Amino acid sequence: MIREYRTIQEISGPLMLVKEVEGVTYDELAEIELPNGEKRRCRVLEVNGSNAVVQLFESSSGINLAESKVRFLGHGMQLGVSEDMLGRVFDGMGRPIDGGPEILADAWMDVNGLPMNPAARNYPSEFIQTGISAIDGLNTLVRGQKLPIFSGSGLPHASLAAQIARQSKVLGTKSQFAVVFAAVGITFEESEYFVQEFKRTGAIDRTVVFTNLANDPAVERIATPRMALTAAEYLAFEKDMHVLVIITDITNYAEALREISAARKEVPGRRGYPGYLYTDFATMYERAGRRIGKEGSITMIPILTMPEDDITHPIPDLTGYITEGQIILSRELHMKNIMPPIDVLPSLSRLKDKGIGEGKTREDHSGTMNQLFAAYSAGKDARELMTILGEAALSDTDKLYAKFATEFEERYVGQGSETNRSIEETLDLGWELLSILPKSELKRIPMEHIEKYLPEKA
Repeated sequence: MIREYRTIQEISGPLMLVKEVEGVTYDELAEIELPNGEKRRCRVLEVNGSNAVVQLFESSSGINLAESKVRFLGHGMQLGVSEDMLGRVFDGMGRPIDGGPEILADAWMDVNGLPMNPAARNYPSEFIQTGISAIDGLNTLVRGQKLPIFSGSGLPHASLAAQIARQSKVLGTKSQFAVVFAAVGITFEESEYFVQEFKRTGAIDRTVVFTNLANDPAVERIATPRMALTAAEYLAFEKDMHVLVIITDITNYAEALREISAARKEVPGRRGYPGYLYTDFATMYERAGRRIGKEGSITMIPILTMPEDDITHPIPDLTGYITEGQIILSRELHMKNIMPPIDVLPSLSRLKDKGIGEGKTREDHSGTMNQLFAAYSAGKDARELMTILGEAALSDTDKLYAKFATEFEERYVGQGSETNRSIEETLDLGWELLSILPKSELKRIPMEHIEKYLPEKA
């Protein structure tokens, strides 16, 4: 039911107080009509008795308190969904910005959605091939997983996100694979990069893009990831698609949440972020997963830049509690021109064991993964020792480990942003690098796999 009022009491920045309202609910959408007929959208932030505080999506300049009227629309924020969304680019509020026609909606869905009921969840167990060795071989992504990428300012997370979006696929299934890409609080230049990159490679045909720019209102930034997840839920659970949701940058989302919280004069928590930051993240992240009885699934890769590269900052800290692991980008590798600069040792995929092995990737995957981790760790230690004590202090085996670590970074991790490796190519490359070491050092791999896969030394 639409209700209209001319009782705007005051405006403070993006917030507006409307008095003597009835039946208005939290998060309800509203629009304000100016005397010249112009309409601006807003939503209810707080209801206190007969007073409602609403937040404007657009600027508050030029609003005449006495002559403007507010119309409450009786529903929350909704997105019109349809399969026609694939291949299209929308703004942060779900309006087309690619010059194409409006979407003819099959259904209207509330963007706030609900976290998935744990009892209705199916366990993630199917391997997703991203074509990136450091992820596929060592920190495997599984269908229905939430695997964030922790980056730092200036690191090439945008390039990595675009690469994952265009290369990812579920092996051994006939189901359609779709990507929902949400860019939150980014620059126009970054936005154009993503759209042009998807068009250049043809990935746009299976992708839905939501883009919210840095100069768009903060309240729109809160809506953008939810728009993306709503579109993903429709494609996954109504159209039986495997959907990969990539959201960049979660840090911009959290900053917008802090801005709105400060405007509402809420008591701040850690570093000034609202006390409900964890709950807010959880309601978003937990919408990903697999549902019992449904063919489709939502796999999520949220990307966040850690302020001052601090992994204990509330944003990466709370994200790590909710998600199943993390991929960490390294500034040190980036300075060595290794692309993508994935730091494999502190990175972790908690579900990797569920998506690898015979019938999913290959029988030797688990053993080689463990051996590569161990060898790279030993190789980094040997290199540090060499820096401090000189090469003469190293044993012959230590020198081989140091050589392995360098080759591993340059060839296995540093594959570049255009190389799309199959899981077989990744595993074979792992064996090739392990052949640098004496066979006696390969203690984490069953002997039958060593006999079958280890290349003969020339």
